[in-house]
Formats: sequence, structure tokens, C-alpha cells
Amino acid sequence: MIASVLCETLGLRYPVFQGGMAWVSDATLAAAVSNAGGLGIISAMNLNADYLRGQIRTCRELTDKPFGVNIMLMSPHVKEVAQVCAEEKPAVVTTGAGLPNAFMKDWLAAGIKVIPVVPSTAVAKLVERAGAFAVIAEGGESGGHVGDISTMALVPQVTDAVKIPVLAAGGIADGRGMAAAFMLGAVGVQCGTVFLCANECTVHENYKLKVVAAKDIDTVVTGKRLGHAVRSLRTSFTRRYLDREYDPQTTGDELEALGVGALRKAAMEGDVENGCFLAGQAAALVKGIRPAADIVKTMCDEAEALLRGAAKWVK
Repeated sequence: MIASVLCETLGLRYPVFQGGMAWVSDATLAAAVSNAGGLGIISAMNLNADYLRGQIRTCRELTDKPFGVNIMLMSPHVKEVAQVCAEEKPAVVTTGAGLPNAFMKDWLAAGIKVIPVVPSTAVAKLVERAGAFAVIAEGGESGGHVGDISTMALVPQVTDAVKIPVLAAGGIADGRGMAAAFMLGAVGVQCGTVFLCANECTVHENYKLKVVAAKDIDTVVTGKRLGHAVRSLRTSFTRRYLDREYDPQTTGDELEALGVGALRKAAMEGDVENGCFLAGQAAALVKGIRPAADIVKTMCDEAEALLRGAAKWVK
């Protein structure tokens, strides 16, 4: 079994986090991943404190294993969901889209391990100084909000820049990606796209089928003009959005309005015309819909075999 500080400290069997994906990562999926030995993560999304508190309590009914909560720091409800975490005390809080420093004191006092997602070495150093237990270095191959640096380049630079543990994210969907992450200096991985196709994931079946059907060139980045680029599967929606994004006659407010509700339409309604199906470049590696436990175990077994066999490349 792969030895990792994440397993030793968090009580995991496998050093695999399931990413906090809006309209995807609910209590059902998080509990399934945690029961499989990884770390399931509930997404607080843009919803309010009551939603998150209910999800945390539901997750506790479904698993006695550690799980986490992801907080998107641009949420209009960020202060209240941050307080819910301090009160409910999930094992881990992961954060994205900003710096969590304003909330770190309360989370740390509650005994929560804070593990921010970082797009650069500078952000990694800032959250390390604020008391983060670890960081997730997420490359631009990932789905959802993305930066410009690839996982292959970002992870080793972050591991060099900080003394705390580093997880790798972006473009990882099987044991080969996980083994590569360890060779780059990571002590674990966070995966999102592959868990979209877990049996226990409650997204619309159309979403899962689009991920399984995806080829290597079937994702696209939109939203750069607005300063918050996102990666998703190519669809009628993304074609329309890109046409408007690069039309100088389209205002920023019009672009913002065009994207409102598009992810919910994809995840909840399976709307293939008007939905935005967030997914990473690893979508082409996802070959079918299967239990979360199979995803976690197969990935780790493959990675372990590859790491044990790495010496065959050296004479």
C-alpha cells in the first residue's frame, strides 16, 4: 500500500481526494468515496448555510469515515458557510477561488485540517504561513475554474516552495496519473472528472454519458475575458459562449448573464443544448460508469504497481 502522510494524519486508506464540484459533490458522493477509503468532499457551492449544514449531517449518517467540505471563497454566503464548518467540524476544509486566511483561525481552532487549492507557488506560500496543513496544486488540465500552469510544471515547483504536504490535481484519472504525481513530489491526488462517472454521483445521466464519450480534444476553456476561466466539454452552449466572448459588441454583463445557471442545467437537468458540462482534460481517460470504491481502489492499485516497477527503467 502507498505510504502517505495524508493516510496517517487523516485516517484514510488511500491518498485520494474527491474534488469539491458544484452541483456534483453532495453528501451521497462524498460518503461513497470516504467509505471507499479516500476523502469524500461536499461542495458548499454558492448556496447558504442551511444547505451545507444539512449536507454535512446527511454525510455523517452515511459514513463514519473522515470527509471534507469545499468552500468557494467567491460565494456570496462564504462567511456563513465558513462558520458552519467551524461549528460542524468536518475533518478537512478545502478552498478555492481566493485566499482563506480570514477564516483560518476559526477552522484551525476547531481542529479542522485546512487544505487550499492553489494555482501558483506564491499562493501556496501565503496559505502555508497562515497555517494550512497541506495544499492542492491544481494544474490547468482540470475541469471548472482553471489557471494557466500545467500540473506537470506546477506540482514540483510547489513541492519545492513549501514544507507542508502537496497533493496534485488536474488531468489525473487513473493510476498512471497518480504514480506520476508521486514522482513529482506529491503525497496524494485530488480527482474530479473521474468521480462524475461514479455510480453514486447524482448528476444527470446525460452528464455522465458526455464524459464517457469525450475524446482528448473535447474540452474547451471559456471565460478568460471575464478573468475567471473555466474548462468544460465542448457543447452547443460553449460554442455560443465563445462566439459572444470574442465579439467586441458583447458586454461583460451580457457574458455573465449568459453563463448564469448553465452548470445547474447540465448537472440537474442534463440539458445538452444550454448546459455547461464542466470536466477536465482527463475526461477521455474515463471509460465507463462504475462504483466509487472501484475508482479509488483501481487507481491506487495501478499506481502502486507502477511505482514498484519504476526501477525497471534504470540500468
